[in-house]
Amino acid sequence: MSEAAPAHTLAHPILTDDYATEWMGLSVLELGDGTATVSTTLRREMLNGFGIAHGGMLFAIADSAFALACNPHTPEEGHNTMTVASGVDVNFLAPAHEGELITAVAARRAHAGRSGLYDIQVFASPADTPHTAESPGRLVVEFRGRSRTIPQR
Repeated sequence: MSEAAPAHTLAHPILTDDYATEWMGLSVLELGDGTATVSTTLRREMLNGFGIAHGGMLFAIADSAFALACNPHTPEEGHNTMTVASGVDVNFLAPAHEGELITAVAARRAHAGRSGLYDIQVFASPADTPHTAESPGRLVVEFRGRSRTIPQR
């Protein structure tokens, strides 16, 4: 059961053949140098046995924003390398519920050589509530990712 991302999704080379991101229905809202914002609506199959967002789903949404922020979004940049996670710390702060809009905002905090440090905040808001970059909803996850750039195979 695949749900394609909406047409307004921004393009990024790493999304080609990224079936997990497609299944999650992620929309790429913003891309920049070391930044990315993605969103999706929390569906029933993304819930755990308690009826709230499965932690792995929230992690996956944050991880997708992390990957987009770490890797160049133009094909000419970094064509011989890829940047992957070398470690992550995640804190689940509040539950998210079916039908809520989940937004993950990633930003690079430091970069030295082949290593980087990124903070990703995941927010939840009712789908019918307007949200903006200044007010994306309530904070549900804090994710800190460490990246490493390696040769592409």
